[in-house]
Amino acid sequence: MTAITAPEPTLDLTPRGAIATTQRPARASALSTSLTFSWRALLKIKHVPEQLGDVVGIPIIFTLLFTYLFGGALAGSTGHYLQFLLPGSLVMAVLMVSMYAGVGLNTDVTKGVFDRFRTLPIWRPSMIVGALLGDACRYLIASALVLALGIAMGYRPAGGAFGVLSAVALLLVFAFGLGWLWSTLGLLMRTPSALMNMAMLVLFPLTFASNVFVDPRTLPGWLHGFVDSNPITHLVTADRALMDGTATTAQISWVLIASAALTAVFAPLTMRIFRNKQ
Repeated sequence: MTAITAPEPTLDLTPRGAIATTQRPARASALSTSLTFSWRALLKIKHVPEQLGDVVGIPIIFTLLFTYLFGGALAGSTGHYLQFLLPGSLVMAVLMVSMYAGVGLNTDVTKGVFDRFRTLPIWRPSMIVGALLGDACRYLIASALVLALGIAMGYRPAGGAFGVLSAVALLLVFAFGLGWLWSTLGLLMRTPSALMNMAMLVLFPLTFASNVFVDPRTLPGWLHGFVDSNPITHLVTADRALMDGTATTAQISWVLIASAALTAVFAPLTMRIFRNKQ
């Protein structure tokens, strides 16, 4: 009886057959690629933790200096002034950390990593969205350091843990919207140092000309109008009220609207520059 043997497989000797010998894997989803870039942002913090030194150290130094040097003169006692100052220091710390969203993007552009990512078959915005989501870890680290320092110095939030967590969550939402502004500048600036200088020129005047350190009612009339319209003033007011347990819907809504406006303006602008970047 003759044995039946299976026919030998035929080889495809065409160029296509030589390259595509297996089935192509499914394309990664937008969520998957965004989370991957978020993890990449976290790895940067792990390998270069000193990058948080200046942006976290400055608000901590300001908290200590303003509390113990000026607290007695401004509020009668350091304890009373700390209750007023700490929510503002929290906002200041996170907003300064937010600039790294643009710094990291600009670094990728200058090193050529940006061009490599653009060749990948992924959802294009995931590179930026993932970096912004990953930066939320930076914001949480900065928030935890400032809050731990404040509690060690005697700060006691009347709103309790829920008020503090709500204030941090609202701050993260605003920082995410502001991160789109830094991403836009990150694609436009030539070097990371130029972007950091620009961010400092924007953040320092807005921070000091707000209600972070003093009550706006003590300011001159010509400056009072600017402070009242300053978005950081509204953010600090909402965070301070949440941590005190006295927040109103209007205070929170203003910050949410401002965050949505920042995202609506600068997210499309960032992506347009991203697509046209040579």
